[in-house]
Formats: sequence, structure tokens, C-alpha cells
Amino acid sequence: MIGAIGAQRRALPDAPASPLAWRLRALPVCASTETELDRWLAADPRLAGSGPLRTPRAVVAGRQRFGRGQQGRPWCSPPGGVWLSAALPWPAAADLAAAPGLAAAVGLCLRLEARGLTVRLKWPNDLLLVPADAASDGAAPLKLAGLLPRLRLRGGACRWARVGVGLNAANRVPAGAVAVATVLGPGRADPLLWCGEVLAALEWAMAWAGQPEEVRRLAERRLMLPAGPIRLDGDDWRPAGLASDGGLRLVHGPRERVLRRCFGAG
Repeated sequence: MIGAIGAQRRALPDAPASPLAWRLRALPVCASTETELDRWLAADPRLAGSGPLRTPRAVVAGRQRFGRGQQGRPWCSPPGGVWLSAALPWPAAADLAAAPGLAAAVGLCLRLEARGLTVRLKWPNDLLLVPADAASDGAAPLKLAGLLPRLRLRGGACRWARVGVGLNAANRVPAGAVAVATVLGPGRADPLLWCGEVLAALEWAMAWAGQPEEVRRLAERRLMLPAGPIRLDGDDWRPAGLASDGGLRLVHGPRERVLRRCFGAG
């Protein structure tokens, strides 16, 4: 399966000329790719110290039995989708780098757009498909993918970034979601192909990690802001865009604040 993933990825028209060397583990089924990645990283003696991760690695599963999403919520991940958890080399000064979730989201948006899909970023961690006829019939955007970003820090320095990705390819989906197969047809929804797209998106994220303002700009162009104000501390705050660290900028009159979601460390 790993060889097939690599072959699909290299065949993509927009694949980098010199793709990165990934370390991949592919499992037909597991409890959670996040748990499997935890074990893989913990068992590697080269990562026992405080040094950074040198080579990206990812765990890919055909399906997960107990997938984890934001705040530990269940992540529905039946056969046919892309269920992947990756550890990525990342700048040591994480506060000066792009937010990994934001960079991964932009990279995945670019890959989806190259396949003819119109997507938007729903803060903080979902990608929504905008139906082609949304403007005429008021159809609501549907969830196509979700991301779970984290940073592994030690002594104030980032050792690596982690991103969990769930992408609906040819799998059944719950209400409010959509799969690639529904939009592009089953022939263009091969999970191996889309696993390659996710890896390419993560490569984009790593390449642009040192340019947080550019990542923020590209993300903001695709951002779907909440329709109404956000009530905080007794006031109604209006969403106004993104901060470079991936937080949501809010304004209330002359005041401004940034709403951040903590995804934890790992």
C-alpha cells in the first residue's frame, strides 16, 4: 500500500519536482492514527533527546475505530476516506512560524482547488465544500475535511508539528458532510490518490512554514467568517479575519482581540 501511495502522489500534475522523502506506515485498520503516531515517535531512539524531527512521517489507516477530533470528539472515519496523522519538521521558533493547522489547511485548499473543487476554511479546523449552485439555491457548504494540529515543544523550542487530517473521499459521510465521490464521481475519488494529495498539501505547509504572513493571507482569502457576532464577556464581537498565528481576529468598536483555540501539544 505504501508503494501505491507514493506512485499515485508522484503522478499528480502539480507534484513538486523533488518530493520529500516520507516515512510512512499504512494500516488497514487501527484504533486511531493519532495513537499509532504517538507510539511510533515514542519508540524512535533518535527522538529520545531534545533535537528536532528531520524527516516527515505519517500513519495512514484504511479506517479508524476510535478516531479523535478536536477536544477529543469522535472522528467518523469509515473505509474509503483518507485518515492520516503526520509529524512534520517545523521551525524551532514556532512563534515566528506559520500555524501548522493554517498552513496545512491552505496547502489542502490548493490541492482541492487544482481538482476543480471550491472550498472554504471554517475556523478553526474544517474545510467546507461550496456547492456549485450555492448562490442560486442557498445550499449550505458541507464539511469535506477536518484538521487537528499540534506542536511538540521542549524548552521553548518546537521539535516538530503534528497534523491529523480526515478527508472524505469515497466513504459514507454523516449529515452536513460531503465526499469527493459525490462531487467528482467515484472514478476520481480513489483514497490512494487523495492520500497523495494530502501528503503534497503537507509538503506545501512545510515549505511555507517560515512565511506566516503569506500563509495568513492565503488562508484569509478562503476564510468563511461566522455569519453573526460572537458573544464574549458580555459584548458582541465581529469576526474580522485571521491573525498570523491562526487565531480569529475580533473587533468591537475600537477594540480588537484574538480568539484562539488550543489544540494542545503532542
